Amino acid sequence: MSSLFDLLVAGLATGAIYALVAVGFTLLWQTSQTINFAQGEFVMLPAFLMLAAMHVGAPFWLAIILGILMSMILLGLAFKLLLVDPMMRHGVLPLAIATMALAIGIKEAVKQFFSAEASPFPSIVPTGDISILGHAVSLQSIGVLVVAILAVLGLTTLLNRTSLGHQMQAAAQNPTVARIIGVPVERMILLTFLINAFLVALASLLITPIYLAKFSSGEVLGQAAFIAAIVGGFNQVRGAIAGGLLIGVLDNLAAAYVSTQYRAAVPMIFLIAVILFRPQGLLGRAEERTV
Repeated sequence: MSSLFDLLVAGLATGAIYALVAVGFTLLWQTSQTINFAQGEFVMLPAFLMLAAMHVGAPFWLAIILGILMSMILLGLAFKLLLVDPMMRHGVLPLAIATMALAIGIKEAVKQFFSAEASPFPSIVPTGDISILGHAVSLQSIGVLVVAILAVLGLTTLLNRTSLGHQMQAAAQNPTVARIIGVPVERMILLTFLINAFLVALASLLITPIYLAKFSSGEVLGQAAFIAAIVGGFNQVRGAIAGGLLIGVLDNLAAAYVSTQYRAAVPMIFLIAVILFRPQGLLGRAEERTV
């Protein structure tokens, strides 16, 4: 059995990816009251876009750039303009159902046009092991953790230290007042969708070399990130980050010390406990809405 240290490092690496996806959930909810149940498929799709680029002769670095750009166009711009904006007029529930349908559509399209078999995917971080405190730790886990942390730090710096980030937060907290003081609210909301598309593309780039490119991988990723967002606090970016890391560690420990067969049950039980005793999430704030 792997040592506790190894499990914690691997769990933090996986949790950092969950955190990236959970942050996207949180950003979309804060700015547009959108719950994207296709978020897991949004993580799965960029890997196949990059593989398609490599199949037609593009080098890996160019495939990454093309995959991220295509993700921002399809999963950011087109998603908002063609699905969210028309469906939002009918309320949150029809939009949620529409994103569920989109998830099924993306999964079946990838299965049909690419392959139903898992495909290997190159890694942007080196493979092998290094010794930390006398433990052999995967370089891939360390690399994934470092890249994810840098991405999160970059995002938090954007939100908290720049004028653009302050405008995004103003648009999320009170769009009516933000419009009065001159904040381009619609542009800020669109920017949030583009940031979410970038985050899921980065998560795809980090996690696919570990779990392979599979049309069904979005189900597990989407569920884990959704749980992480709720556990940490759906209305707080820091909560999504903490929730992602926590769920990643819990998942790894459950697989090692409970059972690989029931590993998904442990985060689910933890989710139920959080909903019962702290429904706003561990780091979230309570919200009141007029209905």
